[in-house]
Amino acid sequence: MKKPVVALVGRPNVGKSTLFNRIIRRREAIVDDQPGVTRDRKYADAEWAGFDFILVDTGGYFPGTRDLIGREVLKQVEATLHEADVIIFLIDAREGVTALDQEIARILIRHNKPAILAANKVDNDRIALNVADFYQLGLGEPHPISAANGRQVGDLLDVVVEKLPRKAAAAAGEEEEGLLHLAIVGKPNVGKSSLVNALLGEDRHIVTDIPGTTRDAIDTRIRYYGKEIILVDTAGLRRRTKIRDQIEFYSTVRTHEAIRRCDVAVVLIDATMDLTDQDLRIINEAVQLNKGVVIAVNKWDLIEKDANTAREYETRIRERLHTLRYIPILFISARTKKRVYKVLELAQHVYEERRKKIATSQLNRFLQSIIAKYQPPSMDKKEVKINYITQVKTNPPVFALFTNHPDAIKSNYRQYIENQFREQFKFEGVPLTFVFKKK
Repeated sequence: MKKPVVALVGRPNVGKSTLFNRIIRRREAIVDDQPGVTRDRKYADAEWAGFDFILVDTGGYFPGTRDLIGREVLKQVEATLHEADVIIFLIDAREGVTALDQEIARILIRHNKPAILAANKVDNDRIALNVADFYQLGLGEPHPISAANGRQVGDLLDVVVEKLPRKAAAAAGEEEEGLLHLAIVGKPNVGKSSLVNALLGEDRHIVTDIPGTTRDAIDTRIRYYGKEIILVDTAGLRRRTKIRDQIEFYSTVRTHEAIRRCDVAVVLIDATMDLTDQDLRIINEAVQLNKGVVIAVNKWDLIEKDANTAREYETRIRERLHTLRYIPILFISARTKKRVYKVLELAQHVYEERRKKIATSQLNRFLQSIIAKYQPPSMDKKEVKINYITQVKTNPPVFALFTNHPDAIKSNYRQYIENQFREQFKFEGVPLTFVFKKK
């Protein structure tokens, strides 16, 4: 049974993201003094008093706005209200009841879901005197809290868990191990949210033509041929010199964190331009972190093509990849959904490759055969011998090679070993680590 969902809703700048971070006990949602920073729904696992639940930080509520992103955020909040089991309606105790608070309260009453009124920014007893004004919203007792310093947040969570569906909360176990965590990364406006929406079959993530619409990394579960996959849709990566405000800086940090915690990164690039330096930087970061990598060329429907177009485009990419030619390349269109499910299929294949274990006997037969073809260069007239190889780790794969002179194994011979290794054992899309140790 799935974990119950607790949603944070409220007008902009009342402290929803601060409370989100406080409840999950880590900084994950972007927090800024600028109203409306949170746009997409953000999910995280949370726990209180032995009860597990999913906490959702919604976009700032913008009723009646003419702004495109504001209208989309409003749709996100409405969608969250439908899926939530319990709602925390956050208001600003310092500002008192506003017309927006009243409108949101009417909508919550209409949805008839368990709703808890939390008056935030109550940092002292003087401000607490204002809380009684919020009874007029018709949602029962207002709970005074301070998300910034944690004041009475525990008391609020006690009320939350009392309203959780008991069977769901008790039955929800820890996240299943062995699931593929798939990060979809790339420059802004290459179609990451469109790809996630195409895979999900719903508009869960805001999609507009405005670069940088997605600001946080958002985890979503999906089932594909009976296998559960955790999808991470990430904020568009830009070069650091082009990060012009604090919000975009933190978005970039979240994207890098998403790469760090994934198993496989799908690097989405734009078919209407060749592989850029920024694309390469993203690919190289995933490789340096030993993540599986798939390159998906999006917007392929916009390209005029003949029988050779895909092959010529792929050749240009591989020339720029140099030693990273083991990374698979896929041509897709998120807009038309052409080959989008191949992304999941290929990512799952790379994930299995990343977890692959090669028997020590196979490895040593391989080692002897490649040494017979090409001996390690000698060092100061001393013979260099590699005696033994074994796999010491999977996911990511690490191989230890024992030699009499580890420092003598230069980069060109290391590359020779890797090239021969991939020819024999494949490991498609997976960076390999070879550690040379003294015998």
